[in-house]
Amino acid sequence: MLGIARKITLSTFTQTKVVKLSHVESTQDNLSEQTKYQFTPVTRKVFQYDQTLGTREIEETIQFNLYPVVVDYRGIPWAEANVYLLDKIRNSLDVVMATYLNIANDLVAYRHFLDETNINWIVFDKNKLYRPTYRYRAYLRGLLEAEEIRFSTARRRMGTIIAFYCWLQSEGVLKPEFPMWKESDHYIDKNNQYGDLITKHIKSTDISIKVANSKNPYADTIEDGWKLRPLRRDEQASLLNALFASKNTEMILIHLLGIATGARLQTILTMKLHHILTEMTESELKEIIIPAGQSTGIDTKNDKKIVIHIPFWLYQKLQIYAMSERAQKRRAKSSLGNSDDQYLFLTNRGRPYYESKSDIQNFDQDFKLHHVKNGQGIRVFINEWMIPHIRVESNKPEFRYQFHDLRATYGMNLTDEQLEYVARGEISLHQAREFVRVRMCHESSATTDLYLQYRQNLEHIRQVASAYNDHLCEIVKKFELRHRL
Repeated sequence: MLGIARKITLSTFTQTKVVKLSHVESTQDNLSEQTKYQFTPVTRKVFQYDQTLGTREIEETIQFNLYPVVVDYRGIPWAEANVYLLDKIRNSLDVVMATYLNIANDLVAYRHFLDETNINWIVFDKNKLYRPTYRYRAYLRGLLEAEEIRFSTARRRMGTIIAFYCWLQSEGVLKPEFPMWKESDHYIDKNNQYGDLITKHIKSTDISIKVANSKNPYADTIEDGWKLRPLRRDEQASLLNALFASKNTEMILIHLLGIATGARLQTILTMKLHHILTEMTESELKEIIIPAGQSTGIDTKNDKKIVIHIPFWLYQKLQIYAMSERAQKRRAKSSLGNSDDQYLFLTNRGRPYYESKSDIQNFDQDFKLHHVKNGQGIRVFINEWMIPHIRVESNKPEFRYQFHDLRATYGMNLTDEQLEYVARGEISLHQAREFVRVRMCHESSATTDLYLQYRQNLEHIRQVASAYNDHLCEIVKKFELRHRL
């Protein structure tokens, strides 16, 4: 039975090549009694550092866990798309498989479009409106207008297909009779992290999905990576009540870390036992500082090196949890057991809620999963327990939140506290701004300013709206008196 284009994720993948029967260290496989062939793994040369031998060149087998394969509606692998994926993955110095799984999803979306419309994806007509790239752009615009996908999704999908066609052309696989799109050069000025103005050269195409800048400084969200909504104090109280009502120890501690440190979900969930079981004493600041980022064992956004400031009382609770019978039972189900490199938080099946980049990169022949562990369990808990519980118990039918909102909540709590110091004349506004910027690990102070302006902007819009509504009401009352409505 025919289906639709889809992505198949292989738990393990090893690239092989067919060799002669006389080839040493090869394996035989039988497609049928008449068809037999020998194959051997494909290797590549990489540099490896050894403390004793130093840097040396070694042969490494090309093999990965969670490898994506794109198939069409007949279930047949799309050859060009899969070779493109393999080429990108095997030539990457730092393989983050989640990135390539997303690229595979974009290729699947395009393949689905091609299968549905019966368009020949390698034929570029003289009339550009008949070319597959322009037709796909029009298709994506239609999905946008129907609000079936977001702008960010449409832009990413189109960008993936542009990159795919560029690769096909550079490899000599595709030689279109007419241009696939029209390119133009642009130069944009922007400030770097140090405030210096730099000019960046970019190439754009006429099939790219362009999104108008529609930032609203008076919205109830803050642009910090993406749109985040700081929770009000009453909402924070409702959140904590719901957490303790759940009696789910892991979810309570994970949420507390989010709201007390501003750390992202990937950072919290990739913390290891050795980060917590180190003996610490309470300092004058009453907090414990833990480095995160590259080479620390804790993942961060873009591998940026940061420090996590954990309140001492919370650090003690994490230590108690790490040594608890509940946590030890979960570790007993994991192959890592009580190793120092074991994840602090595990599911009741002994699996991490979020697999670190280094663990995904290390090939495991016994790996059985067909999806990446990236915090799905926390999102399910939020949607199926937290939000419904808070809406009912707190009588807030419109209440919503995502875990990343806790980062913005931490930022606003921190900002409010610092602004109180400014109001009392204890510190300057610049000092408050720098304190918040460092704690939030913002590269640009412009992002920090969004937190400083947030309360003022919301208060201003409320005052303006209230004054306007009162003014409008007075006009209506006078009209009613005159005309006796």
